[in-house]
Amino acid sequence: MRPAGRRLIALALPVLVSVGLAAQEPVLRWGGDAEGGAPFVEADPNDPTRLAGFDVEVAELVAGDLGRRPQFVQIAFASLDQSALRGDFDIGMSGIEDTPARRGMVAASVPYYQFREVLTVRAADRGTYRTLADLGGRRVATLAGTIAYDLLLEAGRTHGIEAVSYDDDVHPYSDLAIGRVDAVLLDHVLAERAMRRHEGLVTHPEAVEVGYYIIITAPGNVALRDEVNQVLRAAMQDGRLEAIYRRWNIWNEDQPVLFARVLAGADTLLDAESVQLPTRWEATLRYLPSLLRAAVLTLVLSCLAMVLAVGLGVALAVGRVYGDRVTRAVCTIYIEVIRGTPVLLQLFVLYYGVSSFVRLPAFVAALLGLGLNYAAYEAEIYRASLEAVPKGQLDAARTLGFSERQIFSLVRAPQAFRFSLAPMTNDFVALLKDSSLVSVLTVVELTKQTQIFAANIGSWAIPGALCAALYLMMSLPIAHVARRLEGQWKAPTAS
Repeated sequence: MRPAGRRLIALALPVLVSVGLAAQEPVLRWGGDAEGGAPFVEADPNDPTRLAGFDVEVAELVAGDLGRRPQFVQIAFASLDQSALRGDFDIGMSGIEDTPARRGMVAASVPYYQFREVLTVRAADRGTYRTLADLGGRRVATLAGTIAYDLLLEAGRTHGIEAVSYDDDVHPYSDLAIGRVDAVLLDHVLAERAMRRHEGLVTHPEAVEVGYYIIITAPGNVALRDEVNQVLRAAMQDGRLEAIYRRWNIWNEDQPVLFARVLAGADTLLDAESVQLPTRWEATLRYLPSLLRAAVLTLVLSCLAMVLAVGLGVALAVGRVYGDRVTRAVCTIYIEVIRGTPVLLQLFVLYYGVSSFVRLPAFVAALLGLGLNYAAYEAEIYRASLEAVPKGQLDAARTLGFSERQIFSLVRAPQAFRFSLAPMTNDFVALLKDSSLVSVLTVVELTKQTQIFAANIGSWAIPGALCAALYLMMSLPIAHVARRLEGQWKAPTAS
């Protein structure tokens, strides 16, 4: 063998050996949410291919002590519990809060970090809004499916606070800065980071509530949960957890107290009384009024958006059929741009993208987003229906001396409406379901309220069935009416 070949083998051999060892090393799959997950889990700003965050380091610590190689699994925060039940990962951690419902559903570790639920307000309101009682009748933002959200729901019943639900921890603070909400109730870890991003925000140090972060596993994987507990207790005792928290500037005086209680043998710091969960039936009765209100909101939003879509769709269709070259070009560009971009992107642009110019309320942005999007699809239905009217009828009407306006209103439009009725009905049912997307704009419609319900009781069975039943109750009557009208207006067949 040539010397160059031997040198190449000598260089490649260590790499091949390390790859082989890595392939043989057992893997610890850990689930978390890297989307807006800082400082828990996020893409490293210096190297987007790597993950950073204190939960990332805790996961690496656990995996190392268990003799495994950590492997991250991206899971949406709201789905971590359900993914644990499915076995999508071995352990889950991404700022997961210790709650009675969660302990009743999955295997939960000992608490490894203590956090405080704190109020963040604008600097100008620091003396006015100090407690939840001070925020009566105001809008307070938080994350859905969290302890903070439950606190705001209770405050809504006692103080009239409107809880505004978000899917991430970034937009609550940006909306607070521009005045869309009056306060934010979230973990102090998130609040301290947000104040570095936004000037003019102040966080009150007093804790509204105290909570704990835990690691979860599938309920049948108690053995792994117990091994994780041993690792966490050892890391508390030898200072490795403290070192991680200090690197991320989240170490405070609460943690030594937590460590002492866990090392003394406590598996959970929840009150014994709070662990007594309501039955599924009791929880259903508690959430049913919220589901009904969300269903009404969904129906109203869908109807108004469809009215907007029909009105604008008719104008676009008429412009494409009867307009001059410029009008047809403008209508075509609008239709193709709207149909060629995701409705979710359009909602974000309307609510967040133009907020520096126009601060649309969430409901208005949702209405415009759905209406403007569906108008493009309606326009194509109406254009095709107008062009489906036989040309001979139009020529006959002109021969009889009808004006173009009369031909449109008396001959073409009525038949086009009959042709378009079935696809219009389909579009409305689709719009009814697509309204679930507006939850990203803090509009708590039916699907979002169902998700919150499911997260709090730890199951999708009952909430999912109720949600499906409510959607069917709204959509089936509409389809029935449309079928009757279609049957009445059906053109008679030649005998």
